Amino acid sequence: MERESRTLEYKEKITQTFLKTVSAYANYNDGTIMFGVSDDGRIIGIDDPIATCVNIENMINDSIDPKPDFRLDIDKKNKTITLYVFEGIDKPYCYKNKAYKRNDSVTAPVDRLEFTRLSLEGQNLSYEQLGTNEKNLSFHILEDEFKDKLKIDNFDNDTLKTLELINSKSEPNNAAAILADKNSYNVMDIVRFGDSMDEISERVTISKVSAIEAYNEAIKVFIRYYRKEKIIGDRREIIEMIPEKAYREAVANAIVHRTWDVNGAIQIGMYKDKVEITSPGGLPSNISEEEYIRGRVSVQRNPIIAGVFARLGIIEKFGTGIKRINACYKSEEKKPEYEIYENSITVILPILGDSYRLDTNERTITKLLSPNKVLTRLEIEELSGMEKTKVVRILNNLIDKRIIEKLGSGRGTKYALKI
Repeated sequence: MERESRTLEYKEKITQTFLKTVSAYANYNDGTIMFGVSDDGRIIGIDDPIATCVNIENMINDSIDPKPDFRLDIDKKNKTITLYVFEGIDKPYCYKNKAYKRNDSVTAPVDRLEFTRLSLEGQNLSYEQLGTNEKNLSFHILEDEFKDKLKIDNFDNDTLKTLELINSKSEPNNAAAILADKNSYNVMDIVRFGDSMDEISERVTISKVSAIEAYNEAIKVFIRYYRKEKIIGDRREIIEMIPEKAYREAVANAIVHRTWDVNGAIQIGMYKDKVEITSPGGLPSNISEEEYIRGRVSVQRNPIIAGVFARLGIIEKFGTGIKRINACYKSEEKKPEYEIYENSITVILPILGDSYRLDTNERTITKLLSPNKVLTRLEIEELSGMEKTKVVRILNNLIDKRIIEKLGSGRGTKYALKI
């Protein structure tokens, strides 16, 4: 049987501990608990499955508040019970007044911040919609952007209401504070590194200002380091070392999709061979890593801010940012990378140019793995006609260049192009 995971748990016996996992699944994602199975996946069985099902149902109904949606199935052949728990909408689902979350194969209580997020989600609210404690907000930067980009004449309270930044009583929300000229948020921290991470040539900390001003400043810093001019004949051409369009998308995505209820800033690391943009907050619970990387699904964590950025033409409203970033590197061997963790997402944009150009042999192996092929080293040797030592060296070079990745280990090792 498959090993325990974020969405699968085994229980050899019926104890109160499974109720924590019921809370976790109801709060974050559908999940399965199999009773009568040991931690290592061995089938043990339950003596009286029918009576046990009644007991499990009563335990859930008596202990989880509010009552979650679930289903119980019995496998009569091996006498196991499968409990399917479905993510609910009336969050948070609590066991003994605590809400739980699944981290890989471990169930743990959430902290106060995460509990608040669950409570807001249960009310169909987001942090940006809550009333702000910020006082005397002004919106001159936002007004200038709208007048410049959309050519409007008037920018007043009615405009702010249309943008959902204030309510009918003219009370601003957190989204308004984030976009206001002055606020209390740490927005962005940009660091330009030299030859190593120990050498910092410039640091730009952007805080307590409009997210729009921070976005514009991030573009200015980028242009300083990754755009150069080249004279070709009697023409002066602008050369982009990293696609500016991809960078703009990545920074805008970081602003729109980050969690704003934490004090951390968006971190932008600028290196000679790449730019890394890291935003606070992982993926929303109902979107997978693969869906995010392939740009197939867009779940907006901050729809009000996203709406403003979309009106200004900074982003596409329906979340094509990742696809647009990838499109900028369509003809390049070196592709963008995405590092996704529980509390952060990093977009890595490699520099264009000769640094990652492939030689003839590297290109041959790369073509064998494209499109979407997964091959063993032996298969690559046979298809390329190269000897083992040469193939191993080339594969290691391609891994170092982050063009391909190794899958599995031992005899089952295979190689594939990085997405």
